[in-house]
Amino acid sequence: MSRQEVKQESKDSEGDPLIRGRFKRAHRELAKRRMLTAVKTADVVLTNPTHYAVALKYDADRMRAPQVVAKGVDEVAERIKDEARRAGVPLVERRALARALFRSVQLGAEIPPALYRAVAEILAYIYSLRTRRAAEAR
Repeated sequence: MSRQEVKQESKDSEGDPLIRGRFKRAHRELAKRRMLTAVKTADVVLTNPTHYAVALKYDADRMRAPQVVAKGVDEVAERIKDEARRAGVPLVERRALARALFRSVQLGAEIPPALYRAVAEILAYIYSLRTRRAAEAR
């Protein structure tokens, strides 16, 4: 078989690489949009001010541990922070924690037990702010 015949057979069996690439790009864009929409439901967004952003959600009645609902680096991180600001989700700068969560937790997964304490302190702070604001509004 010549090189051209091998390439043609590959296209026939696996599909055209250009079309596969286009589908993959479209799928990634849809996933990014879903992730950015989920930022609105987050309780807090942890940031490393310039590079990382990780959005966490926790519902004690439904979840065993907080979940990562969105995460991103650089441009995606900026979009997550912008979406959080628009939705009124608090941004908390915790450089090491944001990097650790970004590297160790998949999107939609619960945080690891090693990070429970650090995340619990932040969530307690956020919940106390909400309670204080609600009391002031009355």
